[in-house]
Amino acid sequence: MEPKINQKRVLFVITQSEFGGAQRFLYELATRLDKEKYEILVASGEQKDKFLEEALKEKNIKTKKLRFLKRKINPIFDCLGIMELMKLINSFKPDYLHLNSSKAGFLGSIAGFKIRLLKPKKFKKLKIIYRIGGWTFNDPWPWWKKRTFIMAEKMTAKLKDIIVVNNKSDYEQALKLKIKPKKELKLIYNGIDALKIDFLPRDEARLKLKINKGDFVVGTIANFYPTKGFEYLIDAAQLLKNSKFQNTNPKSPVGDLGSPIQDDKQVTNSKFLIIGDGIERPNLESRIRDYGLEKEVILLGQIPEASRYMKAFDIFVLPSVKEGFPWTVLDAMAAKVPVVATDVGALPEIIENGENGVLVQPKNPNELAEAIRYLAKNERNREELAFEAHQTVLFKFPVEKMVREIEVLFE
Repeated sequence: MEPKINQKRVLFVITQSEFGGAQRFLYELATRLDKEKYEILVASGEQKDKFLEEALKEKNIKTKKLRFLKRKINPIFDCLGIMELMKLINSFKPDYLHLNSSKAGFLGSIAGFKIRLLKPKKFKKLKIIYRIGGWTFNDPWPWWKKRTFIMAEKMTAKLKDIIVVNNKSDYEQALKLKIKPKKELKLIYNGIDALKIDFLPRDEARLKLKINKGDFVVGTIANFYPTKGFEYLIDAAQLLKNSKFQNTNPKSPVGDLGSPIQDDKQVTNSKFLIIGDGIERPNLESRIRDYGLEKEVILLGQIPEASRYMKAFDIFVLPSVKEGFPWTVLDAMAAKVPVVATDVGALPEIIENGENGVLVQPKNPNELAEAIRYLAKNERNREELAFEAHQTVLFKFPVEKMVREIEVLFE
């Protein structure tokens, strides 16, 4: 099928179809691009679940499954993956090859480079754009593995026309490490349509999650990866339950919180709900059992359209040790739920500490518990933070701005 006159073809490639941050970006962008201007095909590799594929099909966007594009490094599959991508590029004939996530960026840029080399007349104008939602080499890995991925990013950067990052930290890191694409390194923030998210009303969301009427709920939503730091949230829950922590951060935006908790039932009886699933689940379950927190910390598993349940939470917490630009924080802010998050990735660009949320240091359960305790005991502060957070997403991170800035790269 030939594209319409003046219609451009965009081939999106992503490693996995589970609904994480990269998939959310791809969905928000692909479903908002003008279908009169662009013909779109989304190709994805591993499909442990089909959230992305099914969501795109509901919007009449074509999808393609890639057999050999997998997250883990495997020389045989990776070579086959490059050949598979070359075949797809040759048949779809995209004007823009838009690569999402590290593995897709690595194999996709090689495939794009090789096909431009082999068929220069046909693919001379093919533009390769790589969008990364957080450098993989910032994951909690040994130094040699980090170094390997830095070298891979530097080498393949030369095969990409444009690299898009979503936070200043990653932008500055790319400059420092000399990860230089052929044409441009671009910073584009994520964006959401805060007024059109179909949040469930608080009472309905709590009923569906089986939350007791009087429970004070600390909630979070994420895939269970080591980077999400959920073990520190469980540690914080244990400290709160046993009232054994003290304020150790004199510069905390919530001020001097005084002595440890003294018979504060709202805090010590808090429920911690974690929506998501992934490879860290056995470790988290073991930690919960060791602390005897089976009634306090509940792993709810994957829930379709999980962000719709955001209003069920009294506080949203993201305890990550590494982040790009987390969508769930924008969702919480749009739902007017106060946020406690770690000072990593784009979070200090989203949250002004003490003004529209609270930032704590990563890997610090004591400080995390301190912030949760303070907000749990201060309803007025929660309301003020939630209001300012909502204003932030409305005026600073609209989805229209994100789409417009990406479209400029297509022109």
